[in-house]
Amino acid sequence: MVATIHDVALEAGVGIGTVSRVINNSPRVKHATRERVLAAIDKLHYKPDPIARSMVSKRTNSLGVIVPFFTQPFFTEVLRGVEAVSARLGRELVLYNVETDAQRDHYFSELPMLRKVDGLLIVSLTPDHSVSCRLKDSGLPVVLIANLLFEPELMLTSEWSRMGGKQAALQLLSQQKRPTAIFAASDMQAVGVLEAAKNLGIPVPEQLSVMGFDGIEVSELLELSTIQQPMQEMGEVAAAALVELIDNSAQTPELIRFDTKLVERRTTGPAPSNTWTTHAQTPQEMEASRLSTPSSP
Repeated sequence: MVATIHDVALEAGVGIGTVSRVINNSPRVKHATRERVLAAIDKLHYKPDPIARSMVSKRTNSLGVIVPFFTQPFFTEVLRGVEAVSARLGRELVLYNVETDAQRDHYFSELPMLRKVDGLLIVSLTPDHSVSCRLKDSGLPVVLIANLLFEPELMLTSEWSRMGGKQAALQLLSQQKRPTAIFAASDMQAVGVLEAAKNLGIPVPEQLSVMGFDGIEVSELLELSTIQQPMQEMGEVAAAALVELIDNSAQTPELIRFDTKLVERRTTGPAPSNTWTTHAQTPQEMEASRLSTPSSP
């Protein structure tokens, strides 16, 4: 027979309210009483009803993730880190995929009011100042991942070190005696460049150096030079920070930077002196810029 909260109270010699306070980590319980209740819970193998707990604590035990085009490799890797931490900490994930400006604006305005989640992770989308103020006023904990700007109105933000990637690329290009080079916006775009070069009969890296951005698995398989981001770590750190923020709302705004790493492989090398170079934004920069710009009427 499954033990109930009444059984635990009877076993510990306390009231049901005391058991409830112990379950919900209330400080208003004496140490000796707490230990007695915990011993009773362990002895009876009592498992609190999650629905009942959420009604008492006013929490859903869920984390919301607003992410654009989550099937793209970068976002998949970030979400893998988020999921690993949320699973370890016993939190459910609710994904909100953004494909349009209207979806983004709807989530920013409605989710804090609906309170379907205990906190929000916003991936690669930087709310404008007015939206940030509304999020802060709502009291819903928010962590930004891979955002372009530090938003002081939000409690905690994390970003990759964009300058690290740019500096690494510039260093690579300078070391290679100004090669003909394409710094693609992502590894997947770099794969497209390699395919186009092959079709045009342009040898890589003899006449064309190609560098990607992100460091996804395909870059290693194709021996593609790339600027590698710690994508999974970014998700892990952000998810852990959000849970901490949910449990301790007194935290002050913080910016967490992640270093990028230059990984040289077979697609970069010296080239003739008649050269040209191009630089593209990272996919996160382009997507955040697009979705952060109001649509024309």
